[in-house]
Parts: sequence; C-alpha cells; structure tokens
Amino acid sequence: MSRYRRSNIQGATYFFTAVTERRQPILTNEDVRNALRAAIMKVRSTHPFEIDAWVLLPDHLHCIWTLPVGDADFSTRWRLIKREVTVAIGTKYFREDLHTGRRARKQQGTIWQHRFWEHLIRDDNDYSAHVDYLHFNPVKHRLVKTVNDWTWSSFHRLANEDIYAFNWSGEGVEALLLNHDD
Repeated sequence: MSRYRRSNIQGATYFFTAVTERRQPILTNEDVRNALRAAIMKVRSTHPFEIDAWVLLPDHLHCIWTLPVGDADFSTRWRLIKREVTVAIGTKYFREDLHTGRRARKQQGTIWQHRFWEHLIRDDNDYSAHVDYLHFNPVKHRLVKTVNDWTWSSFHRLANEDIYAFNWSGEGVEALLLNHDD
C-alpha cells in the first residue's frame, strides 16, 4: 500500500482539488450545489476555515482554504463535507456500477473519488498563481469564453472587492496550466 504524505502545516493556506467519481458531471446541479453549500456551512461551524477562493465545475472543484492557527486537519474537513453531501443527496446519484466492494465496506456512496489533491501554498506569488488558475479553470475547460461568465466562482466576489477587474482574461495563467492536469 502506498503511503501518501500530506502537508501538516498548522494555520497554513492550501489549494485543493476534489473530483467526482469517474468525473460524473453533477456538481453544478442545483441539488448537489445546495447540499455542498450546506455541508460546508455545517463543517465550518465545528471545524472553522476561511475560503479564500473557490470554483465549482461539473465534475470537480478547486478551492483555497486558510486553516486556523494551530490546526492542520483539512482531511477531516473534506471527509465530513463529502459525507454530508452524500447523505443529503441520498440515493439520487447512487450508481450501482460504481459501487465497489471497498465503497460498500466503508458505507460510501458513488459521488466522490476517495481522495482529494492538496498543495501547500508557499508564498504570495504561489497564492496569486493558484487563485488565478482556479478562476480561469472554466475557460480552460471551455465551459465559458470569459472568466466573468462562470456563475459558480469566487471571481465575482473578488471582482466586487476590486481584486480582479471584471474583464480579467486570465493573462499569465498559461504557465501554471502546464503543471495541472485536471
């Protein structure tokens, strides 16, 4: 069995990618979005974290979180969020063809891939590059022509705060795109 080592820096900022099982294009469905929003709110009430940036695509999401000082346990947060979404959705998105023996033993649904990907944000430049990458992702996947056209993104909040121009085109994101496969 492989031993994946995750970062363990308390109070740090992390970039995450979470993907649906077999890339099912369901995350932008209203019921899944609502379940995800409720799950995040519930988990944040007991395991606080700041959401610095976010984008939700049909089959995956990217986000940047900052954890509280003295806390590095993002894995529990993701486990709880995924479980809450799965429970809230119930059997609507259950797929027998994806329900493996492992999933059955762990009483898991078929919405999420088992794992998630994380990257420890190293400095301000790394942070900016990942926020840009995250917001440009719907354009990269040809879901929209401009970043501002994608509804499910923190881009709009950050543009309202004058961090981005509303007509930001993603200039400079190309170099980071070479390092990400999603």
